[in-house]
Amino acid sequence: MWGLDTPFYFYLLLLIPILIAVYLWNTVWKKKKIAEFGSGNYLKRLAPEASTTSKPLIKMVLMAVTVFALIIALVNPKFGTRIETVKRQGVDIVFAIDVSKSMLAEDIAPSRLGKSKQLASQIINNLASDRIGIVGYAGSAFPMLPITTDYSMAKMYIQDMHTEMVSSMGTALREAIEVGSNYFDDPKTSKVMILISDGEDHGEGISDAIAMAKDKGIKIITVGVGTPDGGQIPIKQNGRTIDYKKDTDGSTVVTKLNDATLKEIAKSTGGVFIYGSKTDEVLQLVDQTLQKIEKTDFESQQIADFQSQFQWFVGLALLLLIIDSLVLERRTAWAKKINLFNEK
Repeated sequence: MWGLDTPFYFYLLLLIPILIAVYLWNTVWKKKKIAEFGSGNYLKRLAPEASTTSKPLIKMVLMAVTVFALIIALVNPKFGTRIETVKRQGVDIVFAIDVSKSMLAEDIAPSRLGKSKQLASQIINNLASDRIGIVGYAGSAFPMLPITTDYSMAKMYIQDMHTEMVSSMGTALREAIEVGSNYFDDPKTSKVMILISDGEDHGEGISDAIAMAKDKGIKIITVGVGTPDGGQIPIKQNGRTIDYKKDTDGSTVVTKLNDATLKEIAKSTGGVFIYGSKTDEVLQLVDQTLQKIEKTDFESQQIADFQSQFQWFVGLALLLLIIDSLVLERRTAWAKKINLFNEK
């Protein structure tokens, strides 16, 4: 495995052909100037200690490689892995996010689903050392991301959620709770589920799912997105609304926030229900609820990370500079004799 820390510095590699061009120009210029004084054996007698043409070339190559090494050091390539053993203290949290068609309603900006993803991402931003997992659900539930401490990955998964992820229609809160409950495999950890939905439930057996959550010690925080007045479900094409969803009678469907079900789930499991219209209020109440939950020590975890290799390239550059300083062109005698020649 490998990676680059600051690849922007690759642009500095353009300096190398410039240096080569300057060297070639200087070489041609020196040959012309030297030719004005003579050639062949005459020049050798005039300046027996003058540098051979190979030494300037060697110095040029060394300088170019040195510049290359320093640029690569700035880019800071990272190879391999660095393993650290760490211990964390926190809560296991599973986000169960509703992706049913009713979440497309725009009675809350930008839409119920859009608001849900914003809330979930903001809640994650406020977490510290808690572990998180993600479940998506509509007519059925499906695991998306297992328990992890990789918050960036979790937010990426959340932003990719959409209503076409589940082929079955409707909303099954029971399945969402059951699938989310299966994430908690350690009986010693504190467990929280954050269920974000408009509360519509087309399934059965919600009481059984609540009983399962209670048996496992899972507190469920429910966040209701939507309004009591409800909204229509838009049908879009190329980002434009072309119609609204209709029922079998041809009437436009109006979907409303069903907070009663969400309140029941939260109350029965020792959690809390929160209206999702105000982001700051949601974040504050979620944080307050999590603060009241006892933190548990997670088992030691192995964290893999890239290890910086820039020091090797800095060392190479220093070594080349030392070698370059040893490849000295013996110009002193040559310069003196040129001066004597000019004086005459």
